[in-house]
Formats: sequence, C-alpha cells, structure tokens
Amino acid sequence: MSLPPTSRHRLAGGALALALLTALGIVVSPSGSPSAPDGGRPPVSGIGPLPWPQDGQSAVELEGIGSLGERGGRRPVPIASLTKVMTAYVVLDGHPLRPGEEGPLVEVDRQAAHEVGVGGESTVPVRAGERHSQRRLLELLLIPSGNNVARLLARWDSGGQEAFVAKMRRAAERLGMRDTVYTGASGIEPTTTSTAADQVRLVRAAMKDPVFRAIVATREITVAGLGTITNSNPLLGTPGVLGVKTGSSTPAGGNLLWACEVRIGGTPRLMVGAVLHQRANTTPAEGLRAAVDASRSLLTAVRDGLVSAGTAGRGR
Repeated sequence: MSLPPTSRHRLAGGALALALLTALGIVVSPSGSPSAPDGGRPPVSGIGPLPWPQDGQSAVELEGIGSLGERGGRRPVPIASLTKVMTAYVVLDGHPLRPGEEGPLVEVDRQAAHEVGVGGESTVPVRAGERHSQRRLLELLLIPSGNNVARLLARWDSGGQEAFVAKMRRAAERLGMRDTVYTGASGIEPTTTSTAADQVRLVRAAMKDPVFRAIVATREITVAGLGTITNSNPLLGTPGVLGVKTGSSTPAGGNLLWACEVRIGGTPRLMVGAVLHQRANTTPAEGLRAAVDASRSLLTAVRDGLVSAGTAGRGR
C-alpha cells in the first residue's frame, strides 16, 4: 500500500532525525517514535524521560534533530502576550534592522498615551508626541510587554490594527502555523489562540533575526523618563538561556516561550520550547509561576541529560 505524501514526508523526516542522533551517539528508545499513552512522546533515551507539566501544552525542539516531544495535544488555547513575538516578527519583516541600528523614529500618538494604565493591561507609560526609535519600541514591546506599544507599532506599520492582524495571519500561514489565529497585536484578546507546536515553529523563525534575538536576551534597559526596565522573563540568567517571552492572563493561564543554547559534539545548537495554558482561570501570577517552573525543569532536564550522555557541554 502506498503512503500519502504527508506520511512519506514524516517518515523521511523521522529517518533523518534518527540518523543524526545515531551519528551523535544518542540512542533513541524503541518507543520513541509513537506517542506515549499520556501524550508526551518519549525523547532521546540518553536524555531520559522529560518532566512534562501535567497542565496545558508543551513542546521542545532541538536544532538539527527536531522534536524532542510534545505533551497536551494541539487544541488551540489563548496565548496572551506570546502574541507579541509575532508582532515583532511582522514588524521586523516589513522594517528590517541591522544589528546596532535604531531604525526610524516613531511618534507616540494620543491613543497609545491614553491607553497607559487602562483596564489593568500591561502598558508602558508613554506620552503623546514623544518620538522613539523602532528598536526602542520593539524593546518596550518585548521586555516589559507593553500592550499599548504593540498597538502603536501595528498602527505605524499598517495604518490600523485590523490591517496588521491580516499580516500576522499571513505570516502564520507562511510558517505553517495551522492551528493559530491572531485577532490583535497585543494578546489581550482571548480569541488569539495557538498551540505549543505552532509557537515553537514561530520561535525558530524569530530567533533567526539577530535584532529580535538580541532584544529578547536583554535583561534590562534604561529609558529616559522611565528609568530602568527589567525583562519580564525570569528565566534570563539561567545558564544557556537566550530569551524569549512570557505571557499570562486569567483565560490563558501562564505561558512561556524560551530558547536555550546547548552544545552537541562541540557545536552550539538552539533548543526552543513552549509551555502554554498553565493554571488557566486562576490568577496570571500563579499561572506564570507554573509556566516558568515547568520551562526551567524541561530545559534543565534536556541540557543535563545531554551532558550526562557525553554529547554536550553546557550553554554559555
């Protein structure tokens, strides 16, 4: 019986990943290909079983190898401020910056200033008429997670949020994010939904941009009139961690996208992960704590497992 094209591609991809793992001296357990009964596919046996969170969804991928497993299925769930990763991705796609470049100045409009502190949202105190560089606004978008800045960037890029959301959806389609729907630039809308697998796909693409990569790795910035602003991602400072983004709300629970550098055979490789929908419908703070703890456990287990297997060194 001949296999459909999709199945053939999956088999070919699996064979390639297996060949690479074997070449690296990492053995895949016989049960590593199919999904485990609990929905978490067993990864490399040299790493050992991963501590998947019991709540929500999670996924981990390793550059050059592929998926190390998923947990929780692929039912789309609200993602809160993880949305801003796509917002930054679309802005940088339309207005690329070189490393060290500030980009054009953008004037803060009355709407962005009016939204400061409104409705309990995560906002950045900006004033109408102020002019900030594109790079600075991307920092205010991704580091303190300013919802008003997300919508300001959408208006600057596309003239309005609706047109910008159309760009976000087209970008998601190009990236193969088939289970994702964007309805706003900030993530405040619970109708913006995605899956852990789709968000991992987005992080892989976004981390290829050196400006995005530098911003999400920044632990703090100093802004005139605002003082020092600390990154909302508590994983920064963990060995090897390079960012990426937190997101939390009552309907979305706690969410975290992360990227970590590991070394395999002396070669640095990017490991990316997504942990979504932790402790949904409790409080954003409780959900975020759960997402951070789960993410730290996952990345530490893979990194230390690779070290124990003799295939990797710790990230920088």
